[in-house]
Amino acid sequence: MFKQVKAILTIESGNPELVQAQLAAFTKQVPLLYFMLVTNTIALTVTHYDAAPAYLTLYIPAVLYAVSLFRLVHWWFSRHRQYTHEEAAGRLSSTYRLTALLGAGFCAWSLSLFPYGNAYQQSHVAFYIANTVIGCIFCLMHLRAAALALTAIVLGPFTVFFAATGNPVFTALALNVALVTVAMVFILLTYYRDFRALIQSQKELTARQAETQRLSDENHRLANLDSLTNLPNRRQFRAELERRIAGAEAGGKGLALGLIDLDGFKPVNDTFGHGIGDKLLVEVGERLSGFVARGVFPARLGGDEFGLVFEGVPSADRLHALGEEICAALQEPYVFNGQTARVSGSLGISILGEAGTAADRLFDRADFALYLAKQNFRGTTVVFSAEHEAEINEQGRVQQALRAADFESEMHLVFQPVVDADTDGISAYEALARWESPSLGTVPPGVFIRAAEHAGIIGRLTGVLMRKALAAAATWPDHVRLSINLSTRDITSNKTVDALLEIIAESGIDPARIDIEVTETAVMRNFVLAAENLHRFADRGVGIALDDFGTGHSSLSYVHRLPLSKIKIDRSFIVDIATNELSRSIVKTIVDLSRNVGCVCVVEGMETREQVAALRKLGCRMMQGYYFARPQRLEETLAYQAAADTIVNAPIRKTG
Repeated sequence: MFKQVKAILTIESGNPELVQAQLAAFTKQVPLLYFMLVTNTIALTVTHYDAAPAYLTLYIPAVLYAVSLFRLVHWWFSRHRQYTHEEAAGRLSSTYRLTALLGAGFCAWSLSLFPYGNAYQQSHVAFYIANTVIGCIFCLMHLRAAALALTAIVLGPFTVFFAATGNPVFTALALNVALVTVAMVFILLTYYRDFRALIQSQKELTARQAETQRLSDENHRLANLDSLTNLPNRRQFRAELERRIAGAEAGGKGLALGLIDLDGFKPVNDTFGHGIGDKLLVEVGERLSGFVARGVFPARLGGDEFGLVFEGVPSADRLHALGEEICAALQEPYVFNGQTARVSGSLGISILGEAGTAADRLFDRADFALYLAKQNFRGTTVVFSAEHEAEINEQGRVQQALRAADFESEMHLVFQPVVDADTDGISAYEALARWESPSLGTVPPGVFIRAAEHAGIIGRLTGVLMRKALAAAATWPDHVRLSINLSTRDITSNKTVDALLEIIAESGIDPARIDIEVTETAVMRNFVLAAENLHRFADRGVGIALDDFGTGHSSLSYVHRLPLSKIKIDRSFIVDIATNELSRSIVKTIVDLSRNVGCVCVVEGMETREQVAALRKLGCRMMQGYYFARPQRLEETLAYQAAADTIVNAPIRKTG
């Protein structure tokens, strides 16, 4: 019971929200409280001015006025101040103590006036105490402890004092005030309970709103941040790009978009596992974030692709230099738990204004620059230029002409022989596509093959070329093989592979005479699907040749996982083979590798007798290049084949 009473008469400083609400509510009531207290006191001193001593009507009231006015001014000038919880609780505690002191002071002063004056003046004392204290209690209803303390300090003595006068009127008045006091205390406790409950419900509502906001913020974060690297994701990057484009155009500032694709990331995943791959992506994000201070906004767009927004970089040269710094940073080794992984990053950049003003166009141009970087300058930066724009326009013209082309009549094949250097006999012919467009004229294979891939018609074109190549092979001796190249889209399209296998079956050509040539780059784009489809060809007896070996980024583990029967050494290693010891060492390594994995090694690009002699010393036997023959039409291959057969079959003349 005692604890409950103590709790009721104590400021609830452990409830911050309630303390702040009590202080705010009481601050609004302070002017009314002191106005009522001062005006009622003035009225009582006036009625007793001639009857009571001066110290009771002038000096003591003056002190009470001064204290009241001081407190009123103090509250007034601090009404807009924001208090900490500790300050608010302290202010309420001081109010509680001052309420008790002022209540006791005003009560004692007013009762000291009772002996003076007539019955009317005495009744005024009773009225003053009851009326003033009831008004003050209502002003203190938000401060339960102070209101109850005032009730006990003032109305308790008041009731006892007037009940003890022996005057029936004052006794009845005392009893009446006592009953009113009980009702007031009940009202006070009920009001305070409801007030406290309201603050608690507001607290809970605020907490729920805060939790809702937290969840909303978390959802927004998850929707706009990459969970692995904590970089902005594609959604946020796109929104940020559009916002910054608008700002750059409004402020006349420079801006560029960069797209990065990691080279060699898939081998890291396959060699070290996805855990290391994820750590590598995180570190890539950290390295890119290191350029934020230089006006670069990085994001992860998905997989091993990252996006960059460059701000304030005015020229293509400076962009290229900064891009090269970024690429160099990405090429530094990645060390995790003693394991070292290496990748590079190819970067394509498009400049606002020069490459377009819309986000979609900047993306398209940056992607084209990235494509060029990956095709020709891996691990470096390509900035989209006017020349590239002309190339895109030319590709658009080529694509339109391809869509309207009659492949059967416009496409033809030329064939370059693969020669057995030991016998000078023809081992195989590589089929090479040529296009004579009625509207464009002669279009280089590198142009129309890429355009066909972009236009999504490469599968149909490959089917036509496969039929023509197989028809040509039917005219050659059975020991002569046919090599035909497949693009990235070809070997990663189940539909295209199904169609090619059906064409081979219908041709009547022994699949064992056919070699499918693919590049390392083509295989690496989607290794799993590419390997699966190459195995389908191998299961039918078709040979698989890995073209341009040594220029891609695949690991040697992939060589073991592919059904290879041939490895073709890229011509870039052959140019200075007669004079460069390093080139000879590389070729010798590849030749030995081919032998160790059971593959035939074919060397491309022979143009001189010295190259042939150097390669023969390294153990190379199968060769292809202009030294032996340029690509030729079918009828020329028949004559060339006949001449070669004559040389091979000629009797050996003994010399002595």
